[in-house]
Amino acid sequence: MLLLRLLGWLALLALVAGTAFWWLTMSRTLPAETLAAMPAGDAERGAALFWVGGCASCHAAPGAKADERLKLGGGRVLKTAFGDFAPPNISPDRAHGIGAWSAADFANAMLMGVGPGGEHLYPAFPYASYARMKLADVADLWAYLQTLPPIAETRAARTALRFPFSVRRGVGLWKRVFLSDAPAVELAGATPEALRGQYLSEGPGHCGECHTPRNRAGAMDTAHWLAGAPNPEGKGRVPNITPGGKLGDWTREDVVYFFQSGFDPDYDAVGGSMVDVQENLAMLPDDDLHAIAAYLAAVPPRAGAPQP
Repeated sequence: MLLLRLLGWLALLALVAGTAFWWLTMSRTLPAETLAAMPAGDAERGAALFWVGGCASCHAAPGAKADERLKLGGGRVLKTAFGDFAPPNISPDRAHGIGAWSAADFANAMLMGVGPGGEHLYPAFPYASYARMKLADVADLWAYLQTLPPIAETRAARTALRFPFSVRRGVGLWKRVFLSDAPAVELAGATPEALRGQYLSEGPGHCGECHTPRNRAGAMDTAHWLAGAPNPEGKGRVPNITPGGKLGDWTREDVVYFFQSGFDPDYDAVGGSMVDVQENLAMLPDDDLHAIAAYLAAVPPRAGAPQP
């Protein structure tokens, strides 16, 4: 009899724990009234967001140049400590891309990390940064994506993660702890230009995704914001870009010139994965580049993040 009672209590505890996990990991989408207020979007404004967001770097074919960067059929594989992530086809093709999505579907993916079927998206898609974007800018980006060529193919790469990261439902718990639209850092007395740069850098530009170290759960450690991090795709480190690092010796004009040309003040050329980033940033208006430079000069200086 005692054994039966114990088994009954264990079964009840398992049911309660399972129900709690199911509730805590449910996907949450934007409120209906928020989506109803989403504007139609302007493709011309969306073009700048496309480049600062680096969409082509992940969703175009590896090594794509010039107009080939506008063909977003996927194909690249991001190799990380959690497994391999394969960025999908996000072209306007209805069968293979996101052409069958609505603007609301796109907004939920960008700001909440939720797919059209209610599934959690893995945060290798940097919605932890995109969550800081304005809904109007998401609408503009959506409008621009509709102007790009549809790619009627599904490339061979597939996402393959290690357990327990392969349990997609668990991403819901990660979001409850780490997903926020709050600024990554506070900028006391910042100019409007620096605040504009903060929005571009922390939101659509998602600079922190590479330049900030992560905790054991894979979330960005904002205590060491932009202070450098291990290269998520291989050997070496992504550099410290706060005023406490090498950029502390650069002028704002140096930073802007680097974005425009790919050359630093010593005339060394950009290398590695930053090549794609620099080529994307070079497409931005000068005002936006100056705003990003002003933000990088205003962020709290860090001597460098601790290395594992």
